[in-house]
Amino acid sequence: MQSIFDILLMLIGVARLFIFIHFIMSWLIQFEVLNLRQQFVYQVWSGLSRLLEPIYAPIRRILPQMGGIDLSPLVALLGLEALRIILINNAGAFGY
Repeated sequence: MQSIFDILLMLIGVARLFIFIHFIMSWLIQFEVLNLRQQFVYQVWSGLSRLLEPIYAPIRRILPQMGGIDLSPLVALLGLEALRIILINNAGAFGY
């Protein structure tokens, strides 16, 4: 059971990393530091968008419109952090 616990924590860490990368890329694209016409940038951006959209979509439906500001990555990060804390506090169930 310890390996399941470690795998869950690793998956949460990877998801957090992807959300951070997507968030930073969105700012760099918005301020025209990165250009979506570059093939590599477009592939990374579209891949991350397709990967994270199932996480963001339900959050966007719940959150009110903020005038163009998307708070769904922040809410997703808070949710992942809450999940990580719950897992760590219940580590005894995994044999730790």
